[in-house]
Amino acid sequence: MASTSLTNPQWAGTGVLTGDVAAAVRDLKAQPDGELLVPGSGVLVRWLLANDLVDQLDLIIYPIVLGQGTRLFPDSGPDTALDLVNSRTTSRGIAIQTYRPLGHRPEYVQSA
Repeated sequence: MASTSLTNPQWAGTGVLTGDVAAAVRDLKAQPDGELLVPGSGVLVRWLLANDLVDQLDLIIYPIVLGQGTRLFPDSGPDTALDLVNSRTTSRGIAIQTYRPLGHRPEYVQSA
């Protein structure tokens, strides 16, 4: 676990990131076991995407419409081109898509 706000972390393996947080995350990713998982923080996911720190994005889509709640992707912000590398659906209709960022903005088709 990594944090920028804990002052006395109690969990084993927890480190407090200071200074240039993006550089600290890059250093963590570069370690031999440098896989970082974000199991649900939309704020952190948006920050990681904006700082080009996402290698893979797994979206799990449940077959329900809530009509409310916090959006994962904001109304504005950087566009990111994604490559679909895997897609599957469970027997209960849950769609799981795995994407990898392509490192550039998407190209849009102009309508006539």
